[in-house]
Amino acid sequence: MSNKRSANGSGTIRKRKNGTWEARFTVGKDMYGRQIQRSVYGSTQEEVRQKLAKAVVSIDENTYVEPCKLTLEQWISEWLDAYVKDSVKPYTFDQYVSICNVHIIPALGHLKIADISPVQVQHFYNRLFRGKALSAKTIKNVHGVLHRSLNQAVKIGYLQKNPTEVCELPKCEKTKITPLESDDIKKFLTAISGHQFELVYYVTLFSGMRLGEVLGLTWDCVNFQENTILVNKQLQKTSKVKGTFHLVSTKSSNERAIVLAPTVMAKLSEMKARQEEWAEVAGPAWNNELNLVFTNELGEHLYHETVYRNYKRVVRSIGLDDKRFHDLRHSFAVMSLESGDDIKTVQENLGHSTASFTLDKYGHTTRNMKQRSAQNIEKYIHKVS
Repeated sequence: MSNKRSANGSGTIRKRKNGTWEARFTVGKDMYGRQIQRSVYGSTQEEVRQKLAKAVVSIDENTYVEPCKLTLEQWISEWLDAYVKDSVKPYTFDQYVSICNVHIIPALGHLKIADISPVQVQHFYNRLFRGKALSAKTIKNVHGVLHRSLNQAVKIGYLQKNPTEVCELPKCEKTKITPLESDDIKKFLTAISGHQFELVYYVTLFSGMRLGEVLGLTWDCVNFQENTILVNKQLQKTSKVKGTFHLVSTKSSNERAIVLAPTVMAKLSEMKARQEEWAEVAGPAWNNELNLVFTNELGEHLYHETVYRNYKRVVRSIGLDDKRFHDLRHSFAVMSLESGDDIKTVQENLGHSTASFTLDKYGHTTRNMKQRSAQNIEKYIHKVS
């Protein structure tokens, strides 16, 4: 067995019986004046020497962090319960748990968080992308959860650095926005006429609300005098399976007021009259305790899946199989821009955090806007010629 003292006298390096190498160094003294020693290990002498050098520098700079003995699985369990559960929406928490249980823990859960290297994390992301063929967006979500969990470990002193900081993620391609064209909107409005969810689809198309926001709209947020609605919550399920429904804050947690066209307000008035009829027929069975605008005949909330499946049947019936429910929101944004609304108004109506985000998402001009631009230039040419 060899034993070698480091050049600066701050540690010793030795070869162990099993062929690996160990470096021992002093991190301070206990209450009795005895030296507190720690060890780092490696497969080669050079690897251990580098680890020792880093430890010595961190001790000199007073940034040394005791290696945490928790495995990633143990830490994630603690992190989810103590730092996440009460700080995010129930559905978001359910997604975090799913990502951890399905992807992160099976691959890295057995490792001590102090031993996880950037290279190990990078290989983990690569395997998800190449082996499991997950989308770049899904891997970005996995990275977001792992990064946030280890960032918290850094904050409380379990780690000195977050190994996910220097990892490279596969490039996410922007989802192509496919709003309904004017002719498509005409077909759509004809197709939903008389449909059980006609008013839901109509209000969504001409307000730009998200599905959860439409289903979570309450009557106290509808102002018929000023033709406005206040979007300050959404209907959300606590979990995908056997979850319960609750009203929670919007995606951005901010509220926004939208001034609606009189025709759209008339549709809301029609919905109110319809509910009054349903309540009279249902009698004691009527139960709209959440004061929702859109309900079934008994006053109960609508289900996202049911509304979405019916929407897909409608668009398929008019040859628009690729249209998603969210495309109604995109259609509202584009028709607003084509109608001459400024980008700030569109941003506020959609509830985006910044106008630059709205510009980035809808900055591409539509065919009608391009034609109008060409016509304006033509007028200018004649003016100056």
